[in-house]
Amino acid sequence: MPADRRLVPTLTDRLRELARPGWARTLLVRRLIAGAFVVAALVSALAAHRADRTDTVLVAAHDLTPGAPLTAADVATRELPTGTAPDGALRRRADTETRTVTAAIRGGEVLTDVRLLSPRLPTALLRRPDARLVPVHIGDAGVPALLREGDLVDVLAAQHDSDDSAPPSVLVRGAVVAVVSTRAAASLRTSPDPGVVLLAMPETDAHRVAAANLTEAVTVVLH
Repeated sequence: MPADRRLVPTLTDRLRELARPGWARTLLVRRLIAGAFVVAALVSALAAHRADRTDTVLVAAHDLTPGAPLTAADVATRELPTGTAPDGALRRRADTETRTVTAAIRGGEVLTDVRLLSPRLPTALLRRPDARLVPVHIGDAGVPALLREGDLVDVLAAQHDSDDSAPPSVLVRGAVVAVVSTRAAASLRTSPDPGVVLLAMPETDAHRVAAANLTEAVTVVLH
């Protein structure tokens, strides 16, 4: 029995055998290392190729103020790595022609569809195809100065009836402020009605608000 036990390799013997250099084992290890280097080189080359790909987008050439009509001098181009441009980024100068800035934009900021007044603006603001823009005259001229583009507001109208205690009617909830005439007037150096704001809302609500604005005093409540 003792002789037979010596013929059976122990765990230590097996570990020593694995650690002992051999031609076949060395060749296998070298091939594995070479394969790993090839894979790493391919991954690195692919990443570098992706990093080299860019998209051309339009950016503000300098600070822009709300209500200012865009000119060629206001727009510049910039190359961004593919996939990094924000949603709605403008890429063609034709997309900025006859457009008006709806919110303050810093120089170098990427121009997007929601920052410019265009037929697509109400849809972009509300994320629905039936969105419309409505100019709303607010009775208290001080209110528009408190509003900012992108604010959510409820539109209320006073009810003209014999009961003076009747509460105002809510014409629409969650309208989005698109343009405030007070800042537009400052940038354009004109004097439009300071109580007018441009609101984005669904088509049915837009018709109701526009009709009420002709005969009733209208105001807004900020969210």
